[in-house]
Amino acid sequence: MSTYTFHVSGTHCASCKILIEDILSEQNNIHSVRVDLEKEVVEVETDINYDSVELAKMLTDKIQPNGYSLSVTKESTTKVEGDVIWQAIPIGLVILMLFFLLQKSGILNLGLGGQTTYVTSFIIGLIASVSSCLAVVGGLVLSLSAKVSQDNMSDTKTFTLFHVGRLVSFAGLGGVLGAIGGAVGINFTFTALLGILASVVMLLLGLNLVGVFEKNKISLPSGIFSFFRKVEHKTLTPLILGFATFFLPCGFTQSMQVSALSSGSFTSGFLIMFAFALGTLPMLLLLSFGSASFAHSKYAPLFFKSAGVVVIGLGLFALLAGLAGLGIISPLFNI
Repeated sequence: MSTYTFHVSGTHCASCKILIEDILSEQNNIHSVRVDLEKEVVEVETDINYDSVELAKMLTDKIQPNGYSLSVTKESTTKVEGDVIWQAIPIGLVILMLFFLLQKSGILNLGLGGQTTYVTSFIIGLIASVSSCLAVVGGLVLSLSAKVSQDNMSDTKTFTLFHVGRLVSFAGLGGVLGAIGGAVGINFTFTALLGILASVVMLLLGLNLVGVFEKNKISLPSGIFSFFRKVEHKTLTPLILGFATFFLPCGFTQSMQVSALSSGSFTSGFLIMFAFALGTLPMLLLLSFGSASFAHSKYAPLFFKSAGVVVIGLGLFALLAGLAGLGIISPLFNI
């Protein structure tokens, strides 16, 4: 048995790890594949002695349609990433300007500079679905997909139960958080502090998306994915798994949970978390039913970094509004 270690480029999150491992493990004479996201390497075990360069090329052909490539030596991506961020900044600023104009026009209340609205929650859900949510929940979706394929289960039934469980848990538990906030009598100062906390989380997530904290890639232990592939119950498993995603370590989710808590009512907390979960649904549906190509395409880095610029902008709006609400600074502008 021979072990080869290759450098991998194009990875973004835990779902990349699952996808690469699943594709390469299906190839002839490949016995095991392990992806290390932090080190950006792939270890391959095979019982045939290949030339490492030829094997890297052969395996790259299998994963290249999803935006990944393997190489014997590490390829420098600094210049490419630099080009991408300079393309992403104007795109993100244009989107923020559109948000600002919609807010000023009164067409939509995006909650910029104020309490989180349901529209804001939905937009943040859309952004989360291609970043940390894709990293954490997307990995579980792909793992569940592998289980469906292995057991010849109905993917429609399985993923419908998963997404129903997810929507129900986010809405119901969001309502509980709102009710708790109302019961303990959160005052204005504490609400403003919670808003500042949520905005700081968003700023950190945005900086992570644009690459400032690139090494801090969000992922779950691979054993979790393996565990769900072994679970045999064909109805409860996807339902419970969807319900449990409310508690997974996704910064955007925690940010919205803080907003639900500070809303102070069951109805507001319910709608905030439901709108957020609804925003994450389109991308997760694409993952569920086998169309993850965009999330793993060559355009994904530009999309992620543009989303990061938008998140940073939204986080700054919220932070400045919170500080102004506490009287620490004067309002810089009236949104």
